[in-house]
Amino acid sequence: MSSRISPQQVLEALKGVEDAAQQKDIVSLGYVKDIEVTSDRTVIVIEMKTAAPPKANSQLAATIRKAVESLGVQKVEVEIATPSASPPKTQSNLIPNVKNTIAVASGKGGVGKSTVAANLAVALNRQGAKVGLMDTDVYGPSVPALMGGKQEPHVVEGKLEPPVEWGIKIISMGYFLPEDEAVIWRGPMLHKTMQQFLGDVNWGELDYLVMDLPPGTGDIQLSLSQTIPLTGAVIVSTPQDLALDVAWKAIAMFKKLNIPILGIVENMSYYVCPHCGVREDIFGHGGAKAAADRLAMPFLGEIPLDPKIRVQSDAGRPIALDLNSPLAEAYQSVARALAEQVTRVGQEIPQIMTE
Repeated sequence: MSSRISPQQVLEALKGVEDAAQQKDIVSLGYVKDIEVTSDRTVIVIEMKTAAPPKANSQLAATIRKAVESLGVQKVEVEIATPSASPPKTQSNLIPNVKNTIAVASGKGGVGKSTVAANLAVALNRQGAKVGLMDTDVYGPSVPALMGGKQEPHVVEGKLEPPVEWGIKIISMGYFLPEDEAVIWRGPMLHKTMQQFLGDVNWGELDYLVMDLPPGTGDIQLSLSQTIPLTGAVIVSTPQDLALDVAWKAIAMFKKLNIPILGIVENMSYYVCPHCGVREDIFGHGGAKAAADRLAMPFLGEIPLDPKIRVQSDAGRPIALDLNSPLAEAYQSVARALAEQVTRVGQEIPQIMTE
């Protein structure tokens, strides 16, 4: 019977369900996050704006089921996501020995964010820091390939022991999924995965946990900000206007979440012909720095467009490992600038690192 019911009909039925505290229906309050109708069930995902007692949530779920069952639906599942009534878990109880958590983000895909995150982790490690790399992009995990991925996680005394590649502790959904399988998850599942990647992994003592975020401003970004206090975010963009226009969305999101912007990195900044030495600004040049200046944000540096970065990334050996390489030095320079900004943020907002 469920297959004959449209999501719009379900939504209309939900207009008759009222939030007792707000005295308004859950549709007009914006609580209805998703409606999925299949041949054997109907799933309604509710995302509350404020915390509520478990009993109130149970009563709301029962009312929702009753309203949808009135349409003739036999199997109704209700998922309610709600902010915790208690303060969010902090680094001191989820990742107690991690000093700094760095989110590497972009407004759009295709700007080389994951490559930047992997090489930044390596560059920080080369400068003497203990570093972990957490791949939060469950839809398109690429960190294991970028870092070599020769080992796999294993369980030791109830915790996941992360693989170590090039001195970096790594965790990624890429270790747990067959290559040809896609992840199709809602917000609550993503939130649970982020908590497991943080609390169920033996990160040990780290100076930096670098987090490669998926592009955009979705559930994972929100989940991380609600789960742990992030030290700050690094925004990766190419110089072109389109990428910068979209990067503003990521910046605006972090500002709304009160997460410091540690700086902007201009990736694919320029190209130098290996044969004649002529420099070409393929995507323009200096756009990210100009944007950082305009917004009074730190500019962390430029990473050139070079085939060697792609070749070594495909081979699982980050270019930042190379000694005496101008490309490695570009990442080292960005890493040094990032470390300075982390120190500055720690001085200005010391409560980020303490309970």
